[in-house]
Amino acid sequence: MSAKGIVFNIQKFSIHDGPGVRTTVFLKGCPLRCKWCANPESQLSEVQILYDRKKCLHCQTCVHSCPGQAFSLGTDCIQIDRGRCSGCLTCVRNCPGEALSYEGEEKTADEVVEICLQDIDFYEESGGGVTISGGEGMVQPDFVKALLSRLKEHHIHTAIETTGYIADDIFRDLAPRFDLLLFDVKHYDSRKHHEGTGVSNEQIIRNLQWAFQNGLDVLPRIPVIPDFNASLEDARGIAELLKDTGADKVQLLPFHQFGENKYHLLGRAYEYEHVEALHPEDLSDYQKIFLNAGLDCYF
Repeated sequence: MSAKGIVFNIQKFSIHDGPGVRTTVFLKGCPLRCKWCANPESQLSEVQILYDRKKCLHCQTCVHSCPGQAFSLGTDCIQIDRGRCSGCLTCVRNCPGEALSYEGEEKTADEVVEICLQDIDFYEESGGGVTISGGEGMVQPDFVKALLSRLKEHHIHTAIETTGYIADDIFRDLAPRFDLLLFDVKHYDSRKHHEGTGVSNEQIIRNLQWAFQNGLDVLPRIPVIPDFNASLEDARGIAELLKDTGADKVQLLPFHQFGENKYHLLGRAYEYEHVEALHPEDLSDYQKIFLNAGLDCYF
């Protein structure tokens, strides 16, 4: 039987998640809680209900149809008790205004690979392949191993976007199976890292060092976030960390607001709601810190 995992998106023709034209498979579940997370729907491993109050008819169909009594009528919108939600999707199927949708669907490795193989010609022509993203793909290790095994049967290049916050044994089992690790490096200071992500960075640094020491193809990537790691002092600290690990290149990912509306749909507050996005031209001095440290630094 093909291994099963929980997926929340399969994005075709991706060009920013590794070399060439790629299919990016987004898996649910992440051990970090980054305050700026662009995919908040990826953090929990279970199916989640999204509620768009702009489409809501206030008909209370969801209130009356939910087996778990997870819905109630608030002052001007529907309230969802997510602790009562079982993910049965009765509410989604019965909502006449289509105000309810969901993120997360159980799929077998065979089902995902079948979708990926639809674009194998594009991978071959462009030097592309398949990227596992999330969330953190390594929190579903058995599913990822099954995916990689099937993809390798078809000689498809594989990459993963990883937080690096994974237990040593799982990381050392999975990481060498990928052709490329797109490895997030968020801060050099463990205390600041914890403030922004909910976890310290010692495990992440240990895995990054191990990957370089064992000759894996690693591209460190820095999500540059205002009031977290966007100062020149932060750049110098991260550059020193990368040099110590053996890195010779780094990619900068300027902060953006693509995920803002997802917080509203999930009924969650978003701390970065009114923070302006960054652009490459805003980070020229930041980039120079890495270049002057001898790192090939690009966007």
